[in-house]
Amino acid sequence: MSGQTASLVRAAWYRETGPASSVLEVGDLPDGMIGTPGPGDVALRIHASGINPADVKRRAGWGGLSMTHELIVPHADGAGVIEAVGESVTGFEPGDRVWMRNAQGGYGEAGRAYGTAAERICLPAEQVFKLPSSLDFAAGACLGIPALTAYDAVFADGSVGGKTVLVTGAAGAVGHFAAQFALSAGARVIATVSDAEKAAHVQSCGVDDIIMRHDEDVVARVLDLTDGRGVDRVVEVDFGANLEATRRLLKPHSVVAAYSSTAVPEPVLPYYDFAFCGATLRFVQGFLLTPDVLSNATTFIDGLAETGKLQVAIAARFPLERIAEAHEMVEGGTAIGNVVIEVP
Repeated sequence: MSGQTASLVRAAWYRETGPASSVLEVGDLPDGMIGTPGPGDVALRIHASGINPADVKRRAGWGGLSMTHELIVPHADGAGVIEAVGESVTGFEPGDRVWMRNAQGGYGEAGRAYGTAAERICLPAEQVFKLPSSLDFAAGACLGIPALTAYDAVFADGSVGGKTVLVTGAAGAVGHFAAQFALSAGARVIATVSDAEKAAHVQSCGVDDIIMRHDEDVVARVLDLTDGRGVDRVVEVDFGANLEATRRLLKPHSVVAAYSSTAVPEPVLPYYDFAFCGATLRFVQGFLLTPDVLSNATTFIDGLAETGKLQVAIAARFPLERIAEAHEMVEGGTAIGNVVIEVP
């Protein structure tokens, strides 16, 4: 790898699925395992690695997920600097600040063994994007799954200007971006949160209509806020768990964009509740964005960032050596914002 003199790369990895404190290791891996950039690839020096629920689910073996490689360096998202470019790569050069997505591939595929929880990796250039000058590496490491998923959930079915968008779990990483994106596009946003601290977090990005889901009747409150009309869009963090409420909140031709259903992974669908209002059910998978969506999303995110209108919430930053604690924080579900590993 051009410019690299060390023969080892500092990284975290696991060799079997299980609890973070039991299976995660930190140490040095041979450069040869990481590889050099081939045609269409770039070599990257990682400065920050973002942790998403998908990453901890893979490591834990959630839902039967199994090892697809003998050794796995975790994490899909990150940010850093281009060190070298492979043949046929255009638009990048050494020294460029960048963020990256999908470093390990999506669910249901073997993907790559080496994610961003390492000093260096190689990735296809199509998975790497220039980092806006207004964002630091930690913020860049939060754009992959959270921001891109939020963009697809909000905009995949067209403009939200003048529409009412319900964002459930709006204090979460995806929800916080979704609320900002919908507001910036001229939508009215109604958000659900679980406590006062999270309500303040969501309010700070401009949302006025906030529902405390543990203390209020969500359906009654939404209908009151909309004069009984319901909502045009729902950006849904837990489809199955919220299905009973969702079915009662929809306007004709509304859209439900669900990006997870963790609590109830096999929900029973009340077909006619959705059919009678001509609703669209969209299942959003951030690993499977089309090139057009990806291009539009990155342009949109860059624009918000460069004008100072993008809030990237970071709950905690951990050194690589404390990666197990960082995974446990994500699993605990109490962090307000993204959890990031900083790689010196």
